[in-house]
Amino acid sequence: MRPFRLLAIGLLSVFVFACSEETPVPKPSTYLRMNLPEHSYRMFKGDCPFSMKLSNLYFPSAAENPQSNYCVQEIDLGPLNGKLFMYYLRLPSKDSLAEIINFANDKVDEHKIKADKINFEQIVQPKKKVYGTFFELKGNVATNFQFYLTDSSTHFVRAEVLLNCRPNYDSLRPSLEYLKQDLLELVHHFEWQK
Repeated sequence: MRPFRLLAIGLLSVFVFACSEETPVPKPSTYLRMNLPEHSYRMFKGDCPFSMKLSNLYFPSAAENPQSNYCVQEIDLGPLNGKLFMYYLRLPSKDSLAEIINFANDKVDEHKIKADKINFEQIVQPKKKVYGTFFELKGNVATNFQFYLTDSSTHFVRAEVLLNCRPNYDSLRPSLEYLKQDLLELVHHFEWQK
């Protein structure tokens, strides 16, 4: 009977020690690390009446509906797997500027529910007649960057970034920081064409 007791105690010990460890929890899926190159830029002038400094990683397509009063410029963000959409509008009158700026702000406000925080930077460049606001939306939102620029009398551009992936802010943060630097370079070197 003694060998049976020893065997039972041994099996019980193994069972207790095996069950005392934490239950294994599967790790969440990981995302590939992006090795993006150093930032480099070129001046870009498309069919819309503005020019800007654009990253060498990004590829603009031909403008949609290039008319004198409206134009859409789409820019492929290359390895960041997304697009920057820029909507140009010639202001119908100086009085319409407030209404159009309110529309641009409403487009940002649509994401308040999901955004953890919305930072903004005022763009004021009197020599170039470029004024506007750059918005950074933090959190699991559909668009992390939006901005608008105007000369306050004739031209207005509203832009937004749309990435082709599920919004997971923590995983996208390195790519978003890289993109933010490129977008700030774009808005700070933006010029209207005559």
